Amino acid sequence: MDLRVKNRVLEILTNHGQLAREDIGMSSTLESLGIDSVGVVEVIFAIEEEFDINIPYNANETLSKRLDFSNVLSIVELVSELVRDNHKF
Repeated sequence: MDLRVKNRVLEILTNHGQLAREDIGMSSTLESLGIDSVGVVEVIFAIEEEFDINIPYNANETLSKRLDFSNVLSIVELVSELVRDNHKF
């Protein structure tokens, strides 16, 4: 896991969930953080913009295993992988 990615993802979640950073654990779900479905889309857009990546997410489809947004750790791992694949950041 890239610590720079982790810190930036946590910052995005902090801003979008209006949370204190210490309230966000790596096993926290977006739902447990109070981030609803609209918030999830906003988080995805913010992550894409921050890291200049594309997360192929369709709200009308079940997420594939590769697009695991089940908790903060899975989001950080996904973003780290996409950043690595794009050789950016």
